[in-house]
Amino acid sequence: MSSSTDSAVRLTAWVQGEVQGVGFRWWTRSRALELGLVGQARNLTDGRVAVTAEGDRGACERLLDLLKGDATPGRVTSVTESWGAASGTFSGFVEA
Repeated sequence: MSSSTDSAVRLTAWVQGEVQGVGFRWWTRSRALELGLVGQARNLTDGRVAVTAEGDRGACERLLDLLKGDATPGRVTSVTESWGAASGTFSGFVEA
């Protein structure tokens, strides 16, 4: 076991439903910043929103819970997630 404080992870979430043109990326950015995360939320051509967030695992899990919750703008029908190591390439959280 490591006692390192370098426990940053990368969450990639693909959010499906009525999530484009409803303020979903702005809402996601606001929640991510509140949680101290960096990354981006961007529209995909197939109608989904791709959310990439890096930071503390607990904060990323909380963001994922919020994305799956019923308080999002629009209507989320499904969220697919992938976890990995943080790249450290983001500064701030942007709507791409």
